[in-house]
Amino acid sequence: MDRGTGDRGRGDRAGAADAGLHHRTDLDHPIFTESIGLIRARLGPTGLTGIDQEVGERLIHSSGDLTLLPDLVFSPGACALGLAAVASGAVILTDTAMAAAAVAPMARRTFANPVHSLLEWAPAVAPPGGTRTAAAVAASLAAHPGAVVLIGSAPTALERLLELVAAGRAPAPALVIGMPVGFVGVLASKRHLAASGLPQIRLEGTRGGAGLAAAAANALLRRAWLDQAP
Repeated sequence: MDRGTGDRGRGDRAGAADAGLHHRTDLDHPIFTESIGLIRARLGPTGLTGIDQEVGERLIHSSGDLTLLPDLVFSPGACALGLAAVASGAVILTDTAMAAAAVAPMARRTFANPVHSLLEWAPAVAPPGGTRTAAAVAASLAAHPGAVVLIGSAPTALERLLELVAAGRAPAPALVIGMPVGFVGVLASKRHLAASGLPQIRLEGTRGGAGLAAAAANALLRRAWLDQAP
């Protein structure tokens, strides 16, 4: 399935860049700005800096959970790779339509990155012993090498991604945001992601979800946009 954007996608990205040159600060609603100030005051020193800190703050803002930072893990250079990918217009793949819907507005306001749910490549019926999302991983990665991949709900999709990349049957994503939520298969999938060597941002434990995975991606989009030369 061809999900490329072609000339229209490049034009959209150019238009977004031109329109945003004088409106970079418009990305932040006043309530968001006030919330981040309150979060910083409540957290105090975190040991995080720069974009790592911003990702953590946005996760807290999205969840209302001030205790999650100890479980937030970045592989070396993960955020720098993510920033470069989104700034270059990389496709963003998500495991749910909910996560795609949460990222698409920020993508439109910044680099016009195409945002797709893996379910666009899924079969109508889940294969025996599997899930529709996991079945869609191979086709979506093949269609969009170098994508930023968000997993917030389906540990089976994360496991399938890791299997395919390890076997050389799919291109490695530019970045994996691995935050599946729940109790079945979640902890194992996060352990396997940690051992994979792929660039990653992950949330250890049972917490996660579409909203948190999307929040991490939105933090990257926002920072990459604000870091552009005026």
